Amino acid sequence: MELNILTLEDRYAKFEIKGITPAIANALRRTLINDIPKLAIHKVIFHHGQIRDMQGKVYDSSTPLFDEIIAHRLGLIPLPTDLNMNFREDCDHPPDEGCPMCTVTYTLNKHGPATVYSGDLIPVGDEKFRPVDPLIPIVKLKDTQAILLEAEAILGTAKQHAKWQVTSGVAYKYHREIEVDKEESDLWEKVKEACPDAVVYEDSKKIIFTDDVECKLLAELISFENPVIREDDTWFVFQFETDGSLTAKDVLKYAITRLKNRFSHLRESASLG
Repeated sequence: MELNILTLEDRYAKFEIKGITPAIANALRRTLINDIPKLAIHKVIFHHGQIRDMQGKVYDSSTPLFDEIIAHRLGLIPLPTDLNMNFREDCDHPPDEGCPMCTVTYTLNKHGPATVYSGDLIPVGDEKFRPVDPLIPIVKLKDTQAILLEAEAILGTAKQHAKWQVTSGVAYKYHREIEVDKEESDLWEKVKEACPDAVVYEDSKKIIFTDDVECKLLAELISFENPVIREDDTWFVFQFETDGSLTAKDVLKYAITRLKNRFSHLRESASLG
């Protein structure tokens, strides 16, 4: 197996893997979607009643939205994730209790009139857990309204709930090569000039492109000139995005390690059986 990174950004990755089967490619895709740990708010405690600010003004701890809707919105806010943390069930304490190794606590206290944003969530103890995007709107408060709550965030995976899904747009395709007869093509020179990185091979009679590199003119050539197209079912091109809770690099490293460990466990189980 050979893995090559084509594009690597903080929240986006595009890479190719050679020498694997479609089954392994699909297993990697499913791992990237469902099996990456992520920190997300799982429990919210709302404090109801009258709230006084520093000047003694009294607010009503109510909002235009039901508590359940606000809790749902809080759960979907991307939070920076530390993969060295434990899943709550792996810590040595009762299931409903948390500790610094498995739980991050947040507070939120804001008075109206104002819009409550994700950045108003304050992590207790470690600033590194502040929400990735501070400008996600949660609820608007009127002049006499306020919100006061505590929230707990724990690790989970998308197999349990969508709020723990790190990635989006996870997709792969076969490596394709497009062979063009120069004498029969009117576009090959324009494609070569616009997308030189798409050229795989060239001689006096033909030129071969790959669509692993994005190229609008190549798509036009394929549509109008009917070239010879070959696909390799042992060579896959992947791409995905993250919500910022983890970098694309960390997601890819974890997914490959996770998949390797699962295959090893399956092999050992089969041999024992």
